[in-house]
Amino acid sequence: MRSIGTDLEPWVRKGLLQFHAARPTYGGIEQVLLLTHKRITSFKPSVVVVDPVTNLLMVSTQNEVRSMLTRLVDFLKTQGITRIFTSLTAAGSLEASEADVCSLMDTRLLLKNIEVGGERNRALYVLKSRGMEHSNQIREFVLTDDGVRLLDVYLGAEGVLTGSARVSQEIREKAVVTFRRQELETRRRELERKRQIFEARMVMPRAEFEAEEEILQQTISESELLGEEVVQDRGQMVLSRQADSSSYKKEGRAKVAPTH
Repeated sequence: MRSIGTDLEPWVRKGLLQFHAARPTYGGIEQVLLLTHKRITSFKPSVVVVDPVTNLLMVSTQNEVRSMLTRLVDFLKTQGITRIFTSLTAAGSLEASEADVCSLMDTRLLLKNIEVGGERNRALYVLKSRGMEHSNQIREFVLTDDGVRLLDVYLGAEGVLTGSARVSQEIREKAVVTFRRQELETRRRELERKRQIFEARMVMPRAEFEAEEEILQQTISESELLGEEVVQDRGQMVLSRQADSSSYKKEGRAKVAPTH
């Protein structure tokens, strides 16, 4: 376990973890069950791991092993102890194991080797988990100096990609993302260049329009001013004529008066 970054020795020294190794040939299956009960009762653990249950088939039949494991599971359930059993599986149906104890388990995790591109890589997925949602994806896992690490799911034309095929797929995806980013930047620069060219072309027409607008505004102002002067001149002429007419009438009356 130290080779994958997990040091269990401190927990053993503190008395929180115990290992009990025994070969199935040590005694009969009933003796194995009795010894297991004694160990659990004296230590009172919160988790029990039995690894692997399929070794019991070396000293007994499948029906006897199933009966023994059923009693062990019932005992652990009454004690409120979490149970972890490992079982070796053979090629064939994934829904069955060598000891035929699948129905006793609430959750089943399958570890298998996937052969792709001349490589054997480790994969894990959940076969079932009673009463809870779970992923249906096959996940590759690797053993590192920092423990077990699950990797992202990569799907290709041939199915799940693992190992060097997954690495190659990651490189291709990164290359595609980089190419698209560069293409996007190129289009943005081209759009900015065209905008600058358009604005530069619009500078001259705008300047010409502003010059013509100034001339036209001046012409309009002069026309308006001339129109106002014409109106004023006409008004003065009208007033002048009205004044002359009034003066004429007054003089005429003065000349006619003496004839009477």
